[in-house]
Amino acid sequence: MSYYLNLSVLSNNLKKIQNKQNTEHKRRLSAEARRILSQCEGKTLTNEDIAREAGGRPFFPGSDTDFSISHSGNLTAVSLVRGKGLRTGCDVELVRPRPKAREIAEDFFTVPEREFINAGGGFDLTRFYQIWTLKECFLKLRGLSVFDMSGTPSFINDAEPELRSPFREQFKIDAAGVSPISFNLYEFTGAGDERYIVATAIAGGEERQPEIRWFSQDSLDC
Repeated sequence: MSYYLNLSVLSNNLKKIQNKQNTEHKRRLSAEARRILSQCEGKTLTNEDIAREAGGRPFFPGSDTDFSISHSGNLTAVSLVRGKGLRTGCDVELVRPRPKAREIAEDFFTVPEREFINAGGGFDLTRFYQIWTLKECFLKLRGLSVFDMSGTPSFINDAEPELRSPFREQFKIDAAGVSPISFNLYEFTGAGDERYIVATAIAGGEERQPEIRWFSQDSLDC
């Protein structure tokens, strides 16, 4: 089994990204994900090489390679696993103010998760993104959408809310009829205040950390 977290950081124009939605920048990030996948597969991928499940999740037809794509800010992430019956998911978020973060946590996070976010006496944005990326990662692995967020498992132990903080150890979720899933959570930092939270998951295989590979000239501290 091979398991990778493939990353690429584009040139820094975060101020522009934070001020408004940038369609061209999103296109570049998506193109970078396709470039990473092409390099991983050793060929230039076309639309015919990638199919989609009923929920829209992309996959390689007839292949034992599974992948998941995410991008935020200037960072593109592609988790990839090779092995029969294995699935992966990933999510990346640039840590930045989110106007409805409190409402999101109230609507979709469990009580222990909300307690974890507010454990320091105030709403901790980094902890919010830790929970959010793990939940998004789970959804992407399962081929679900953000509308299924309320059905995701709790990532904080009910009895001792600080046990899994700051998520340094891998853990399993045993869902009915689904192979155990192991998660890894990372924080990447760049110049200035640039910070990203990245979550990866693998289902159907042994617990392990992905090998981190950079596909850009620049990289971020992990």
